[in-house]
Amino acid sequence: MTFLAVNIRLLRKSCGLTQVQLAEKLGVQRSMISAYEDGRSDPKLSALEVMTAIFDVTMDELVFWDIKKKGRKYLQKDQLKILTVTLDKKDEEQISMVGQKASAGYLNGFSDPEYMEKLPNFSLPHLSKNKTYRAFEISGDSMLPLMPGTLIIGAYVESGLEIKNGKTYVLVTKSEGVVYKRLFNYIQERGKLFAVSDNDRYKPYDIPAQDILEIWEARAYISTDFPEPSASPLSLEDLAEMIQEIKTDIRKITGN
Repeated sequence: MTFLAVNIRLLRKSCGLTQVQLAEKLGVQRSMISAYEDGRSDPKLSALEVMTAIFDVTMDELVFWDIKKKGRKYLQKDQLKILTVTLDKKDEEQISMVGQKASAGYLNGFSDPEYMEKLPNFSLPHLSKNKTYRAFEISGDSMLPLMPGTLIIGAYVESGLEIKNGKTYVLVTKSEGVVYKRLFNYIQERGKLFAVSDNDRYKPYDIPAQDILEIWEARAYISTDFPEPSASPLSLEDLAEMIQEIKTDIRKITGN
């Protein structure tokens, strides 16, 4: 069973588009939009692809997901996920380390016990025992004063809805791989996160919720480089300004 007709009408209205406006974006007559929404005609594949971009939705959700009854797919509770961990001789969880060279393979191997066993593992004191942790080696200089090669120790986060605005996280994503960013949570409103690099905080970019494979909240870091005295950390004023910039971008997107 498909829910295409109902979903097109629902998503069009949620985006604030009239049938005429949607028709212009698809390059068809307004009467075709009416036919799509009444189930009298099905859009061509090319039109469906354009609609997935306009509505920021996957093809599967657009065609087969009952959005009216179940809500947007990114707002659903994730199905039970088995998180692969390694244990020491005392059956206590260890921290698996994902180095820069291993990050590409991690996208395919994070749920494979054999792959995870091959990664370096270690433990740290003073971390809460009721969390699962992973270490990721960061690259680039976008998150100074933390230097490339720093290990970010992240605690596993079950759902993107739990992400707190202004906090830093390691994300494992389908399109970008492993990234370490400061995040702002607009999943509830827009189905996406806004990611910011501390060194380039005026250029946030969005990460669709459906692109996220894993989320790790930064809890600690290990580095052999000490921050320079001149390196100033992100202040509360900087953070407030960053939030205001993102809110302005959101208003431009939504037209409110």
